[in-house]
Amino acid sequence: MTDRATTARGARPAPGLSSGRIAWMVLRAVASVAVLLALYYALPLDRTSTRSAITILVAGLAAFVVLVGLQIRTIIRSPIPVVRAVEALALSVPFFLLLFAASYVVLAALSPVNFGGRLTHTDGLYFAVTVFATVGFGDITAKSQTARLVVTGQMVANLIVLGLAIRLVVAAVRHRRRQQGLPRPPSGGP
Repeated sequence: MTDRATTARGARPAPGLSSGRIAWMVLRAVASVAVLLALYYALPLDRTSTRSAITILVAGLAAFVVLVGLQIRTIIRSPIPVVRAVEALALSVPFFLLLFAASYVVLAALSPVNFGGRLTHTDGLYFAVTVFATVGFGDITAKSQTARLVVTGQMVANLIVLGLAIRLVVAAVRHRRRQQGLPRPPSGGP
């Protein structure tokens, strides 16, 4: 008789989710977000050129794609893929939001016309999150064509992140669980 945590191929059992392991996962996720936020707030975004702003956004989006790819690879190799997926999302989504937040701060610094005034780092983050959450309070709005294009780009990227990236992460978890010979949860989850 085999244990549920033992794979069908007779490999060693997958480690369980002890409280220590959960605490470590939460600590790593919180630390990752804290480091990203510290870097974001430390960057002198209000002293950037248009060329730098475009470079930051394009390079950041490329880095995001690479990050998600590496995270999927890590999930597929992880003994506890669900935990790894939570950590991946806890790093990837804040990175994505901070990337657009930085772009908004830079755009506002380049020309007050873009958002009707300067944006602080907190304003940029707030606006990026409201766009991501599709709340749109209307207190900060894109006023120029350039700002509207960047915000539209975030909206499209939001759909891709919510649709494709999360789907890829869930598929990686399912793939790894099948490799481990673990049954799918009855709720239809990863």
